[in-house]
Amino acid sequence: MIIDAHQHFWQYDPVKHDWINEEMQVLRKDFLPDSLAKIYKAQSIDGCVAVQADQSEAETTFLVQLAREYDFIKGVVGWTDLRSPRLAERLAAYAKMPELSGFRHIVQAEPDPRFLMQKDFLEGIRQLAPYHFTYDILVYPHQLDAVLDFVRLFPNQAFIIDHLAKPYIKDGNFTGWANQMRQIALSPHIYCKVSGMVTEADWQNWQYEDFVPYLDLVFEVFGTDRLVFGSDWPVCLLAGNYPDIKGILHRYLEPFPETERQKIWSQNALDFYGLN
Repeated sequence: MIIDAHQHFWQYDPVKHDWINEEMQVLRKDFLPDSLAKIYKAQSIDGCVAVQADQSEAETTFLVQLAREYDFIKGVVGWTDLRSPRLAERLAAYAKMPELSGFRHIVQAEPDPRFLMQKDFLEGIRQLAPYHFTYDILVYPHQLDAVLDFVRLFPNQAFIIDHLAKPYIKDGNFTGWANQMRQIALSPHIYCKVSGMVTEADWQNWQYEDFVPYLDLVFEVFGTDRLVFGSDWPVCLLAGNYPDIKGILHRYLEPFPETERQKIWSQNALDFYGLN
């Protein structure tokens, strides 16, 4: 079994998706489940987790509805305003949606490098655990100092770091990112997605070997019990097709025992997100 624990759907809107710049024109179109289902059939993918790309509750509703229509969408990571004074009311409503696994905020776009530590945001995170909602951490390496303080405050909250925290693979920067990830991984409730690497590398000229030091590090510090596979489709199309992305992890996992490979490909995602 293979679960793709990180992919996106959207109906392209140039205003809503203004982050898709001129360099990313391949993404300026609709990406919906029918297209992904064909890829999954060809690549033997059994299911996925759909992750928000727009910060609105309409996005959450959109993804939950798709999950109700398509069996292969096993869970949804949506968005709600975690700083809202009405958050308790919103979470109570969302708890009635079994398709919804958790939430994410696009912290990487926040100008404050310590956004995660803002008081009202912390209060919002504090309200997730009683509902067993997960939280996806989307940051750049310069925000990892805040991540370390953040995750230590919530030992009972399920966290997962998206895209290895987006290390600067193209520039070959490694040491600072690696040191911080070592510290973060000491908290046993933190998982990490093996996803999004190709878009942090040289889009046109990356090689498998570019990713090996970063994979070595996360496998060392998180182990095979806290890593999950994600494609980051369709964003990955900026630098490779689906077989390319899947192939990186497949090659890396070749020496591992089958039981360990199965954890990465599916079991850890099923456990973390509480998927059926």
